[in-house]
Amino acid sequence: MADSITIQKNSNIMPLVDDLRQIINQARNRVAVNVNAELTLMYWHIGERINREVLGNERAEYGKQIVATLSQQLQEEFGAKGFDEKSIRRMMQFAARIPDFQIVAQLATQLSWSHFMEVIQQSMILYYRHLIMLH
Repeated sequence: MADSITIQKNSNIMPLVDDLRQIINQARNRVAVNVNAELTLMYWHIGERINREVLGNERAEYGKQIVATLSQQLQEEFGAKGFDEKSIRRMMQFAARIPDFQIVAQLATQLSWSHFMEVIQQSMILYYRHLIMLH
């Protein structure tokens, strides 16, 4: 107890604590960026793979069935978060809207999944506004 009181009163340790705090915070930030990038790449790969399967079979009903089935199976194995039908359809839309993996890979370290979704949503709004203006 006496040692901890001495350390707390010792102002020479504060620069060290500040340096360590900075190291820890920088590492945490890098981890968060890497996790977000990997999740975004995973979502793109999932969407791309499902698109290939669904588009390879031209029946629309098959596409609806496979997404529902995949959603159910993925949720059973990996939990409900992120694998509901709506999320899987977003992954498919993501891969369809940005089909070039190299572009996604480069942007994934700069944009989060939610940023990609916002960009896609905004591009769809602009596209539909353009269509309305044409008619």
